[in-house]
Amino acid sequence: MPHGLPRKVRIAFIVQAALASLALLVAAYLVWMIVRHSLVRAALQEEAAHYWQLYEASPAQPPPNTVYVRGYIVVAGHSSLVLPASLRQLPPGFHQIGDGNVVLVDRQALGTLYLMFLRPQVERLFLWFGAVPIVFILLAIAMLSWLGYRVSKRLVSPVAWLARRVSHWDPRHPEADELAPERLPADVQGETRLLASSLHALAQRVTEHVTRERNFTRDASHELRTPLTVIRVASDMALDDNQLSPRTTRSLQRIQRAGRDMEAIIDAFLILAREAEVAPQSELFDVGEVVQYEADNARELLGDRPVRLHADIDAPVVLDAPPRVLHVVIGNLLRNACNYTDEGVIRIVVAPGKVSVSDTGIGMSSTALRQAFDPFYRADPNRPQGTGLGLSIVRRLCERFGWRIELRSVQGAGTTATVYFA
Repeated sequence: MPHGLPRKVRIAFIVQAALASLALLVAAYLVWMIVRHSLVRAALQEEAAHYWQLYEASPAQPPPNTVYVRGYIVVAGHSSLVLPASLRQLPPGFHQIGDGNVVLVDRQALGTLYLMFLRPQVERLFLWFGAVPIVFILLAIAMLSWLGYRVSKRLVSPVAWLARRVSHWDPRHPEADELAPERLPADVQGETRLLASSLHALAQRVTEHVTRERNFTRDASHELRTPLTVIRVASDMALDDNQLSPRTTRSLQRIQRAGRDMEAIIDAFLILAREAEVAPQSELFDVGEVVQYEADNARELLGDRPVRLHADIDAPVVLDAPPRVLHVVIGNLLRNACNYTDEGVIRIVVAPGKVSVSDTGIGMSSTALRQAFDPFYRADPNRPQGTGLGLSIVRRLCERFGWRIELRSVQGAGTTATVYFA
Protein backbone atom coordinates (compact mmCIF):
# COMPACT_ATOMS: atom_id res chain seq x y z
CA MET A 1 0.00 0.00 0.00
CA PRO A 2 1.80 3.18 -1.17
CA HIS A 3 -0.16 5.32 1.27
CA GLY A 4 -0.55 2.87 4.15
CA LEU A 5 -0.95 3.60 7.81
CA PRO A 6 2.78 3.17 8.71
CA ARG A 7 3.72 5.75 6.10
CA LYS A 8 1.14 8.18 7.43
CA VAL A 9 2.39 7.67 10.97
CA ARG A 10 5.97 8.27 9.82
CA ILE A 11 4.97 11.46 8.01
CA ALA A 12 3.03 12.62 11.09
CA PHE A 13 6.09 12.22 13.33
CA ILE A 14 8.38 13.89 10.80
CA VAL A 15 6.02 16.85 10.51
CA GLN A 16 5.68 17.01 14.30
CA ALA A 17 9.47 17.02 14.79
CA ALA A 18 9.92 19.59 12.02
CA LEU A 19 7.30 21.91 13.48
CA ALA A 20 8.75 21.58 16.98
CA SER A 21 12.26 22.32 15.68
CA LEU A 22 11.01 25.29 13.70
CA ALA A 23 9.21 26.65 16.76
CA LEU A 24 12.36 26.21 18.84
CA LEU A 25 14.51 28.01 16.24
CA VAL A 26 12.05 30.89 16.06
CA ALA A 27 12.06 31.09 19.86
CA ALA A 28 15.87 31.10 19.85
CA TYR A 29 15.94 33.90 17.32
CA LEU A 30 13.51 35.92 19.43
CA VAL A 31 15.66 35.28 22.50
CA TRP A 32 18.71 36.45 20.59
CA MET A 33 16.94 39.63 19.53
CA ILE A 34 15.77 40.27 23.09
CA VAL A 35 19.25 39.66 24.49
CA ARG A 36 20.80 41.83 21.82
CA HIS A 37 18.47 44.76 22.17
CA SER A 38 16.42 44.83 25.34
CA LEU A 39 18.60 43.01 27.87
CA VAL A 40 21.88 44.54 26.71
CA ARG A 41 20.43 48.04 26.83
CA ALA A 42 18.90 47.43 30.26
CA ALA A 43 22.25 46.11 31.53
CA LEU A 44 24.08 49.17 30.17
CA GLN A 45 21.60 51.53 31.80
CA GLU A 46 21.93 49.78 35.16
CA GLU A 47 25.71 49.79 34.83
CA ALA A 48 25.69 53.54 34.08
CA ALA A 49 23.43 54.32 37.06
CA HIS A 50 25.63 52.25 39.35
CA TYR A 51 28.78 53.98 38.06
CA TRP A 52 27.38 57.48 38.64
CA GLN A 53 26.56 56.53 42.21
CA LEU A 54 30.15 55.43 42.72
CA TYR A 55 31.46 58.51 40.92
CA GLU A 56 29.54 60.88 43.17
CA ALA A 57 31.09 59.15 46.19
CA SER A 58 34.60 59.19 44.70
CA PRO A 59 35.42 61.09 41.49
CA ALA A 60 38.55 58.99 41.14
CA GLN A 61 36.34 55.97 40.37
CA PRO A 62 37.49 54.56 36.98
CA PRO A 63 34.86 53.70 34.32
CA PRO A 64 33.86 50.02 33.95
CA ASN A 65 36.36 47.85 32.07
CA THR A 66 35.34 44.16 32.02
CA VAL A 67 35.23 41.26 29.61
CA TYR A 68 31.83 42.41 28.35
CA VAL A 69 31.85 46.20 28.84
CA ARG A 70 34.34 48.94 27.97
CA GLY A 71 33.78 52.30 29.68
CA TYR A 72 35.07 55.83 29.01
CA ILE A 73 34.29 59.09 30.82
CA VAL A 74 34.74 62.67 29.72
CA VAL A 75 34.55 65.00 32.72
CA ALA A 76 32.56 68.16 32.17
CA GLY A 77 34.74 70.86 30.65
CA HIS A 78 37.42 68.43 29.43
CA SER A 79 38.29 67.42 25.86
CA SER A 80 36.82 64.26 24.21
CA LEU A 81 40.15 63.40 22.60
CA VAL A 82 40.63 60.73 25.26
CA LEU A 83 37.88 58.76 23.53
CA PRO A 84 38.33 56.40 20.60
CA ALA A 85 37.58 58.15 17.31
CA SER A 86 34.41 56.10 16.76
CA LEU A 87 32.84 57.48 19.97
CA ARG A 88 33.66 61.18 19.80
CA GLN A 89 30.74 62.38 17.69
CA LEU A 90 28.01 60.22 19.23
CA PRO A 91 25.10 62.10 20.82
CA PRO A 92 23.44 60.86 24.05
CA GLY A 93 21.50 57.61 23.72
CA PHE A 94 22.06 54.11 22.34
CA HIS A 95 24.11 53.46 19.21
CA GLN A 96 25.44 50.51 17.28
CA ILE A 97 28.95 50.84 15.87
CA GLY A 98 31.67 48.68 14.36
CA ASP A 99 30.79 44.99 14.19
CA GLY A 100 27.55 45.50 16.07
CA ASN A 101 28.86 46.75 19.42
CA VAL A 102 26.15 48.53 21.41
CA VAL A 103 27.17 51.91 22.89
CA LEU A 104 25.35 53.91 25.58
CA VAL A 105 26.19 57.62 25.76
CA ASP A 106 24.95 58.87 29.15
CA ARG A 107 25.43 62.63 29.64
CA GLN A 108 25.16 63.98 33.18
CA ALA A 109 26.09 67.30 34.86
CA LEU A 110 29.35 65.77 36.04
CA GLY A 111 30.36 64.61 32.56
CA THR A 112 29.56 62.07 29.84
CA LEU A 113 29.87 58.33 30.31
CA TYR A 114 30.45 56.01 27.32
CA LEU A 115 29.67 52.33 27.87
CA MET A 116 30.29 49.88 25.02
CA PHE A 117 28.92 46.30 25.19
CA LEU A 118 31.16 44.08 23.07
CA ARG A 119 29.23 41.99 20.50
CA PRO A 120 31.67 39.02 20.42
CA GLN A 121 31.11 38.57 24.13
CA VAL A 122 27.35 38.74 23.65
CA GLU A 123 27.54 36.12 20.92
CA ARG A 124 29.71 33.90 23.10
CA LEU A 125 27.16 34.21 25.87
CA PHE A 126 24.36 33.33 23.52
CA LEU A 127 26.35 30.43 22.10
CA TRP A 128 26.87 28.77 25.48
CA PHE A 129 23.60 29.69 27.12
CA GLY A 130 21.38 29.64 24.03
CA ALA A 131 22.69 27.78 20.97
CA VAL A 132 24.22 24.81 22.76
CA PRO A 133 21.05 24.07 24.79
CA ILE A 134 19.02 24.50 21.62
CA VAL A 135 21.14 21.91 19.81
CA PHE A 136 20.66 19.45 22.66
CA ILE A 137 16.92 20.15 22.70
CA LEU A 138 16.73 19.55 18.92
CA LEU A 139 18.56 16.27 19.34
CA ALA A 140 16.18 15.34 22.16
CA ILE A 141 13.18 16.17 19.95
CA ALA A 142 14.58 14.03 17.13
CA MET A 143 15.29 11.13 19.50
CA LEU A 144 11.87 11.31 21.13
CA SER A 145 10.17 11.51 17.73
CA TRP A 146 12.09 8.47 16.53
CA LEU A 147 11.22 6.52 19.67
CA GLY A 148 7.58 7.58 19.37
CA TYR A 149 7.55 6.49 15.74
CA ARG A 150 9.02 3.10 16.62
CA VAL A 151 6.41 2.56 19.32
CA SER A 152 3.58 3.72 17.05
CA LYS A 153 4.84 1.54 14.21
CA ARG A 154 4.83 -1.46 16.51
CA LEU A 155 1.26 -0.63 17.53
CA VAL A 156 -0.07 -0.13 13.98
CA SER A 157 1.88 -2.92 12.29
CA PRO A 158 -0.88 -5.52 12.97
CA VAL A 159 -3.44 -3.17 11.39
CA ALA A 160 -1.14 -2.62 8.41
CA TRP A 161 -0.65 -6.38 8.06
CA LEU A 162 -4.40 -6.92 8.11
CA ALA A 163 -4.99 -4.14 5.57
CA ARG A 164 -2.42 -5.64 3.17
CA ARG A 165 -4.04 -9.05 3.37
CA VAL A 166 -7.54 -7.67 2.77
CA SER A 167 -6.36 -5.44 -0.10
CA HIS A 168 -5.19 -8.55 -1.97
CA TRP A 169 -8.59 -10.20 -1.77
CA ASP A 170 -10.62 -10.77 -4.89
CA PRO A 171 -14.12 -9.56 -3.93
CA ARG A 172 -15.64 -12.49 -5.82
CA HIS A 173 -13.31 -15.06 -4.24
CA PRO A 174 -12.14 -13.70 -0.87
CA GLU A 175 -9.33 -15.93 0.38
CA ALA A 176 -9.76 -15.56 4.13
CA ASP A 177 -8.05 -18.73 5.37
CA GLU A 178 -5.02 -16.82 6.64
CA LEU A 179 -7.34 -14.74 8.83
CA ALA A 180 -8.56 -17.78 10.69
CA PRO A 181 -7.96 -17.27 14.44
CA GLU A 182 -5.49 -20.14 14.65
CA ARG A 183 -3.36 -18.73 11.80
CA LEU A 184 -3.06 -15.12 12.95
CA PRO A 185 0.42 -13.85 13.92
CA ALA A 186 1.15 -13.58 17.63
CA ASP A 187 1.38 -9.76 17.54
CA VAL A 188 -2.18 -9.46 16.22
CA GLN A 189 -4.06 -8.90 19.46
CA GLY A 190 -6.89 -6.84 20.91
CA GLU A 191 -9.18 -4.97 18.52
CA THR A 192 -7.10 -5.98 15.50
CA ARG A 193 -7.58 -9.67 16.27
CA LEU A 194 -11.31 -9.07 16.73
CA LEU A 195 -11.45 -7.23 13.39
CA ALA A 196 -9.54 -10.06 11.66
CA SER A 197 -11.98 -12.62 13.05
CA SER A 198 -14.95 -10.55 11.90
CA LEU A 199 -13.48 -10.19 8.40
CA HIS A 200 -12.82 -13.92 8.30
CA ALA A 201 -16.43 -14.67 9.18
CA LEU A 202 -17.69 -12.08 6.67
CA ALA A 203 -15.54 -13.52 3.86
CA GLN A 204 -16.87 -16.99 4.58
CA ARG A 205 -20.45 -15.74 4.39
CA VAL A 206 -19.74 -13.87 1.14
CA THR A 207 -18.15 -16.98 -0.39
CA GLU A 208 -21.11 -19.12 0.63
CA HIS A 209 -23.56 -16.54 -0.72
CA VAL A 210 -21.77 -16.24 -4.09
CA THR A 211 -21.54 -20.02 -4.42
CA ARG A 212 -25.20 -20.43 -3.55
CA GLU A 213 -26.22 -17.74 -6.05
CA ARG A 214 -24.16 -19.29 -8.85
CA ASN A 215 -25.54 -22.73 -8.16
CA PHE A 216 -29.09 -21.41 -8.14
CA THR A 217 -28.60 -19.52 -11.41
CA ARG A 218 -27.04 -22.56 -13.10
CA ASP A 219 -29.58 -25.04 -11.78
CA ALA A 220 -32.60 -22.80 -12.40
CA SER A 221 -31.47 -22.10 -15.96
CA HIS A 222 -30.98 -25.81 -16.61
CA GLU A 223 -34.38 -26.71 -15.18
CA LEU A 224 -36.12 -23.96 -17.16
CA ARG A 225 -34.60 -25.10 -20.44
CA THR A 226 -36.18 -28.54 -20.14
CA PRO A 227 -39.84 -27.42 -20.23
CA LEU A 228 -39.00 -24.82 -22.87
CA THR A 229 -37.55 -27.53 -25.08
CA VAL A 230 -40.73 -29.57 -24.60
CA ILE A 231 -42.87 -26.54 -25.52
CA ARG A 232 -40.81 -25.82 -28.62
CA VAL A 233 -40.84 -29.43 -29.86
CA ALA A 234 -44.55 -29.86 -29.14
CA SER A 235 -45.42 -26.63 -30.97
CA ASP A 236 -43.30 -27.67 -33.96
CA MET A 237 -45.12 -31.00 -34.16
CA ALA A 238 -48.48 -29.30 -33.82
CA LEU A 239 -47.68 -26.86 -36.64
CA ASP A 240 -47.00 -29.79 -38.98
CA ASP A 241 -50.73 -30.51 -38.95
CA ASN A 242 -52.17 -28.99 -42.14
CA GLN A 243 -55.74 -29.11 -40.79
CA LEU A 244 -55.16 -26.43 -38.12
CA SER A 245 -57.27 -23.31 -38.22
CA PRO A 246 -55.53 -19.97 -38.86
CA ARG A 247 -56.28 -18.87 -35.31
CA THR A 248 -54.68 -22.00 -33.84
CA THR A 249 -51.68 -21.61 -36.11
CA ARG A 250 -51.17 -18.02 -34.96
CA SER A 251 -51.44 -19.11 -31.33
CA LEU A 252 -48.85 -21.85 -31.81
CA GLN A 253 -46.52 -19.43 -33.55
CA ARG A 254 -46.88 -17.03 -30.65
CA ILE A 255 -46.05 -19.88 -28.26
CA GLN A 256 -42.92 -20.63 -30.28
CA ARG A 257 -41.81 -17.00 -30.24
CA ALA A 258 -42.46 -16.74 -26.50
CA GLY A 259 -40.36 -19.87 -25.96
CA ARG A 260 -37.48 -18.44 -27.98
CA ASP A 261 -37.78 -15.16 -26.08
CA MET A 262 -37.63 -17.05 -22.80
CA GLU A 263 -34.50 -18.89 -23.92
CA ALA A 264 -32.92 -15.57 -24.85
CA ILE A 265 -33.75 -14.14 -21.42
CA ILE A 266 -32.26 -17.21 -19.70
CA ASP A 267 -29.05 -16.83 -21.73
CA ALA A 268 -28.87 -13.13 -20.85
CA PHE A 269 -29.30 -13.84 -17.15
CA LEU A 270 -26.61 -16.49 -17.29
CA ILE A 271 -24.25 -14.01 -18.94
CA LEU A 272 -24.93 -11.45 -16.23
CA ALA A 273 -24.36 -14.06 -13.53
CA ARG A 274 -21.00 -15.20 -14.96
CA GLU A 275 -17.65 -13.73 -14.04
CA ALA A 276 -16.62 -10.71 -16.11
CA GLU A 277 -13.44 -12.55 -17.17
CA VAL A 278 -15.45 -15.45 -18.63
CA ALA A 279 -16.23 -14.47 -22.21
CA PRO A 280 -19.67 -15.63 -23.41
CA GLN A 281 -20.04 -17.54 -26.65
CA SER A 282 -20.24 -14.96 -29.40
CA GLU A 283 -20.86 -15.17 -33.13
CA LEU A 284 -21.19 -12.86 -36.10
CA PHE A 285 -24.80 -12.04 -36.91
CA ASP A 286 -26.83 -9.47 -38.78
CA VAL A 287 -28.38 -6.87 -36.49
CA GLY A 288 -31.13 -6.27 -39.03
CA GLU A 289 -32.45 -9.83 -38.66
CA VAL A 290 -32.74 -9.42 -34.90
CA VAL A 291 -34.53 -6.09 -35.37
CA GLN A 292 -37.01 -7.55 -37.87
CA TYR A 293 -37.79 -10.46 -35.56
CA GLU A 294 -38.39 -8.25 -32.54
CA ALA A 295 -40.40 -5.79 -34.63
CA ASP A 296 -42.76 -8.61 -35.68
CA ASN A 297 -43.22 -9.59 -32.04
CA ALA A 298 -43.89 -5.97 -31.07
CA ARG A 299 -46.61 -5.57 -33.73
CA GLU A 300 -48.59 -8.31 -32.00
CA LEU A 301 -48.35 -6.36 -28.73
CA LEU A 302 -49.89 -3.30 -30.38
CA GLY A 303 -53.03 -5.18 -31.38
CA ASP A 304 -55.69 -2.80 -32.74
CA ARG A 305 -54.16 0.38 -31.33
CA PRO A 306 -53.65 3.23 -33.84
CA VAL A 307 -49.86 2.87 -33.71
CA ARG A 308 -47.64 2.19 -36.72
CA LEU A 309 -44.32 0.41 -36.24
CA HIS A 310 -41.59 0.88 -38.86
CA ALA A 311 -38.24 -0.89 -39.01
CA ASP A 312 -35.69 1.03 -41.10
CA ILE A 313 -32.42 -0.68 -41.89
CA ASP A 314 -30.16 1.95 -43.46
CA ALA A 315 -27.22 -0.42 -43.91
CA PRO A 316 -26.31 -3.98 -42.93
CA VAL A 317 -24.64 -4.06 -39.51
CA VAL A 318 -22.72 -7.16 -38.42
CA LEU A 319 -22.06 -7.61 -34.71
CA ASP A 320 -19.82 -10.08 -32.89
CA ALA A 321 -21.76 -10.96 -29.73
CA PRO A 322 -24.35 -13.44 -28.45
CA PRO A 323 -27.40 -12.80 -30.67
CA ARG A 324 -29.86 -13.57 -27.89
CA VAL A 325 -28.44 -10.71 -25.81
CA LEU A 326 -29.36 -8.23 -28.54
CA HIS A 327 -32.78 -9.89 -28.75
CA VAL A 328 -33.33 -9.10 -25.07
CA VAL A 329 -32.09 -5.51 -25.46
CA ILE A 330 -34.16 -4.67 -28.55
CA GLY A 331 -37.18 -6.58 -27.26
CA ASN A 332 -37.25 -4.64 -23.98
CA LEU A 333 -36.87 -1.29 -25.75
CA LEU A 334 -39.69 -2.12 -28.17
CA ARG A 335 -41.97 -3.37 -25.37
CA ASN A 336 -41.45 -0.12 -23.48
CA ALA A 337 -42.26 1.86 -26.61
CA CYS A 338 -45.44 -0.19 -27.17
CA ASN A 339 -46.55 0.05 -23.52
CA TYR A 340 -46.27 3.85 -23.39
CA THR A 341 -47.50 4.77 -26.90
CA ASP A 342 -51.26 4.97 -27.35
CA GLU A 343 -51.20 6.40 -30.86
CA GLY A 344 -48.68 7.59 -33.40
CA VAL A 345 -45.51 5.95 -34.66
CA ILE A 346 -42.79 3.67 -33.29
CA ARG A 347 -39.65 3.60 -35.39
CA ILE A 348 -36.59 1.41 -35.02
CA VAL A 349 -33.59 2.42 -37.09
CA VAL A 350 -30.45 0.36 -37.74
CA ALA A 351 -27.45 2.50 -38.67
CA PRO A 352 -23.69 1.81 -38.68
CA GLY A 353 -22.60 1.33 -35.07
CA LYS A 354 -26.00 1.87 -33.47
CA VAL A 355 -29.69 1.00 -33.18
CA SER A 356 -32.32 3.51 -32.07
CA VAL A 357 -35.93 3.03 -31.00
CA SER A 358 -38.13 6.14 -30.99
CA ASP A 359 -41.81 6.60 -30.24
CA THR A 360 -44.45 9.31 -29.99
CA GLY A 361 -45.69 8.16 -26.59
CA ILE A 362 -46.12 9.92 -23.25
CA GLY A 363 -42.41 10.72 -22.86
CA MET A 364 -40.66 11.37 -19.57
CA SER A 365 -39.87 14.35 -17.42
CA SER A 366 -36.27 15.23 -16.57
CA THR A 367 -36.73 13.63 -13.13
CA ALA A 368 -38.12 10.41 -14.62
CA LEU A 369 -35.33 10.36 -17.21
CA ARG A 370 -32.69 10.37 -14.45
CA GLN A 371 -34.39 7.41 -12.73
CA ALA A 372 -35.34 5.45 -15.84
CA PHE A 373 -32.58 2.83 -15.38
CA ASP A 374 -33.33 2.25 -11.68
CA PRO A 375 -34.79 -1.20 -10.94
CA PHE A 376 -38.59 -1.25 -10.53
CA TYR A 377 -38.96 2.40 -11.59
CA ARG A 378 -41.91 3.15 -13.87
CA ALA A 379 -42.53 6.50 -15.50
CA ASP A 380 -46.32 6.03 -15.23
CA PRO A 381 -47.27 3.68 -12.35
CA ASN A 382 -50.94 3.82 -13.40
CA ARG A 383 -50.28 1.75 -16.50
CA PRO A 384 -50.62 -2.00 -15.85
CA GLN A 385 -47.86 -3.11 -18.23
CA GLY A 386 -44.33 -3.79 -17.08
CA THR A 387 -42.51 -4.16 -13.77
CA GLY A 388 -39.87 -1.48 -14.18
CA LEU A 389 -36.99 -3.94 -14.69
CA GLY A 390 -36.65 -3.80 -18.47
CA LEU A 391 -34.35 -0.79 -18.78
CA SER A 392 -32.30 -1.90 -15.78
CA ILE A 393 -31.61 -5.25 -17.50
CA VAL A 394 -30.86 -3.49 -20.78
CA ARG A 395 -28.28 -1.23 -19.18
CA ARG A 396 -26.56 -4.11 -17.37
CA LEU A 397 -26.34 -6.12 -20.60
CA CYS A 398 -24.97 -3.12 -22.51
CA GLU A 399 -22.33 -2.51 -19.84
CA ARG A 400 -21.37 -6.19 -19.92
CA PHE A 401 -20.52 -6.00 -23.64
CA GLY A 402 -19.10 -2.49 -23.72
CA TRP A 403 -22.13 -0.97 -25.42
CA ARG A 404 -23.64 2.37 -24.43
CA ILE A 405 -27.33 3.19 -24.14
CA GLU A 406 -28.62 6.74 -24.26
CA LEU A 407 -32.13 8.02 -23.54
CA ARG A 408 -33.64 11.27 -24.82
CA SER A 409 -37.20 12.19 -23.98
CA VAL A 410 -39.65 15.08 -23.97
CA GLN A 411 -42.70 14.78 -21.76
CA GLY A 412 -45.80 14.37 -23.91
CA ALA A 413 -43.77 14.10 -27.14
CA GLY A 414 -42.07 10.70 -26.97
CA THR A 415 -38.79 8.96 -26.16
CA THR A 416 -35.75 7.85 -28.15
CA ALA A 417 -33.45 5.09 -26.91
CA THR A 418 -30.15 4.56 -28.76
CA VAL A 419 -27.71 1.69 -28.30
CA TYR A 420 -24.17 2.42 -29.50
CA PHE A 421 -22.05 -0.66 -30.24
CA ALA A 422 -18.67 1.11 -30.33
